[in-house]
Amino acid sequence: MPAPMREIRGLGLGPFGFGGAPLGNLFAAIDEAAAVAAVRRAYEVGLRHFDTAPHYGHGLSEHRMGEALRGKPRDSFVLSTKVGRLLFPDASAPSEQFGFTGTLPFVQRYDYSGDGARRSLEFSLHRLGMARVDIAYVHDCDHDAHGADGPRRFKEAMDGALPELARMKAEGVVSAIGLGVNHWQTCRDALAHGHIDLFLLAGRYTLLDQSALDELLPMCVARGTGIVIGGPYNSGILAIGAKPAATYNYKPATPEMLARVAAIETVCARHRVPLRAAALQFPLAHPAVVAVIPGARTPAEVDDNAALMKHPVPAAFWAELKAEKLLRADAPTP
Repeated sequence: MPAPMREIRGLGLGPFGFGGAPLGNLFAAIDEAAAVAAVRRAYEVGLRHFDTAPHYGHGLSEHRMGEALRGKPRDSFVLSTKVGRLLFPDASAPSEQFGFTGTLPFVQRYDYSGDGARRSLEFSLHRLGMARVDIAYVHDCDHDAHGADGPRRFKEAMDGALPELARMKAEGVVSAIGLGVNHWQTCRDALAHGHIDLFLLAGRYTLLDQSALDELLPMCVARGTGIVIGGPYNSGILAIGAKPAATYNYKPATPEMLARVAAIETVCARHRVPLRAAALQFPLAHPAVVAVIPGARTPAEVDDNAALMKHPVPAAFWAELKAEKLLRADAPTP
């Protein structure tokens, strides 16, 4: 395997990290003490890779992450955040924004310029109470966030934010740079604009979606670019199974998707493999993937994720998924 993986810029990323979107009250509010305790519990059980963003609760996730980690030796963990949105105080800001509830009283404005990226990182450091982060990602510069304006925003990010992050990396402000997006095609296109250490790719290389397998992942292996998998549960359905309330890619799951997950659950039952264990462990088999970072809301959820990462999954389970055409035949498996 080329030098990239898990040792990019000497970061030593572990295969299992902590995704900070739930700390911003994604879909439902979390008690402040429970949120901080979840991060501290993650550290206690050995996690050393933590991700957050200004977008998550309009700064709330960064505040909580910083509160939880500030007492830990700074060189003992890897911390990432994102640029591309600036937060501005507004007393009339709605408490529910972009799927987050009970957000802090700020409104966000997209800014993918170089100056915007530097300002964003500085503001994040204030919220975190830290002197540095290890990884900085350009966040959501694709059509999910911008619709028809996506191409313009992508160009703005490639001309502005990404080169500025490269300068900050050269200055030693950050150790690694990349993109945090929901579409593998955006990652592929970004590779033409300079060296990228990492992509944080949400939902596009999972038990349900291997669309990144053909083109992006081989490119990343060849270029020494690592992939961090966010959203390994595809926003919920791979965590709770084929239930009426299940969401897939942040929307209610379609009947077709519910049926597919139900079929996977049948195979899981035959092999006594929890669905969530399969979802967490599957992406790590690909040599481009350096880590998977599920979110957690409570210390109990952290413990549950940690146990699932270690749950035995027999080779016969993966073979049956492929035989039933529930998993691509060419997908590497643990």
